[in-house]
Amino acid sequence: MARKTANDDPLAPLTLAVGQEDLLLDRAVQQVVAAAHAADADTDVRDLAPDQLQPGTLAELTSPSLFAERKVVVVRNAQDLSADSVKDVKAYLGAPVEEITLVLLHAGGAKGKGLLDAARKAGAREVACAKMTKPADRLAFVRAEFRTAGRSATPEACQALVDAIGSDLRELASACSQLVADIEGTIDDAIVGRYYRGRAEASSFTVADRAVEGRAAEALEALRWAMSTGVAPVMITSALAQGVRAIGKLASAPRGARPGDLARELGMPPWKIDRVRQQMRGWSADGVATALLAVAEADAGVKGGGDDPEYALEKAVVTIARAARSR
Repeated sequence: MARKTANDDPLAPLTLAVGQEDLLLDRAVQQVVAAAHAADADTDVRDLAPDQLQPGTLAELTSPSLFAERKVVVVRNAQDLSADSVKDVKAYLGAPVEEITLVLLHAGGAKGKGLLDAARKAGAREVACAKMTKPADRLAFVRAEFRTAGRSATPEACQALVDAIGSDLRELASACSQLVADIEGTIDDAIVGRYYRGRAEASSFTVADRAVEGRAAEALEALRWAMSTGVAPVMITSALAQGVRAIGKLASAPRGARPGDLARELGMPPWKIDRVRQQMRGWSADGVATALLAVAEADAGVKGGGDDPEYALEKAVVTIARAARSR
């Protein structure tokens, strides 16, 4: 989710939204615009692409008005501004105009870094909108969506939704909104399954779960369905790796330890500890080693080391399922 600096006033003279996650960037803009409209219903909002902010345009938009109206000026992809426009923005940062909020959206890379540094030096309110590449970040995003809506969702439901929807934050947010609108009471994984069964069956984590449980036929069926619906092969190898590593971590953990203690030690949520405990029956140390080697070979195969990514994945799934019955 977007992270904000200590200066969290949406009507600060300058808001800097940094990152490439479109949903979070849009929400950063929406928050400023909503606060401005709450302060003045007649707020004038100008939303500009880089080529629309020509030299002199910012000065024109921020010039004093006879009616002293509040304005919000949004500049998207600020890293792509021309050199002359960057000079105009930097000059404005030194003397911002009262009742005007400037919102700069910046990708955050090396391009246009001078403007980024100048905005930070000017004391901008900053909202971090980086891409969420880690499953844990997307899981936290889903939890926050339900929490913001004032609704309760079980950890299993949040994980099931991430597994089913994938990495698209807009789709995750939309799914959360739909469940909140349609369901009364606590949202659990059974509800998520009813709504998104087709997508859940196609998820990479379903393939991994069936494989580490030793259910080869079901894992292969889930794999073929996932591939036919466009799930990226690298996502499947990643899920397989996570599944096998979780088995290995728990197998080497002290026996008799409580789920909460194991969760902290192994970096897993307690509910996942219970799931992995059920999945690890039948596994041996040699089986884990064999499965990890199979995942590594499949990963190389889907990243250009082989001619047929689907075959590489099928081979890995079968090997992992057999390893699950190695004890």
